[in-house]
Amino acid sequence: MEEKFKELTERLMQRNQEFTVEQARTWVESLWEDFEATYAKAGRKYRGPETTEAVVIKWIDQYGPYLHRYEPGQKKFSHLNE
Repeated sequence: MEEKFKELTERLMQRNQEFTVEQARTWVESLWEDFEATYAKAGRKYRGPETTEAVVIKWIDQYGPYLHRYEPGQKKFSHLNE
């Protein structure tokens, strides 16, 4: 799992040079956890880390260049752009 997080962190940093390694890693972990938690709350069957990785990659590719502009509305996500 550590290797996947490193790869995803590098991918995010390639798409958004505004982030430090620590910030990019925090985003990757948060996206990963948020997808899995939301999927579980919806009552869906767990399809494994491959599915989660594919979704996180899609999000990084689509939203990665803009994540440094994110302004959280919930306190839960306030740590993302510190």
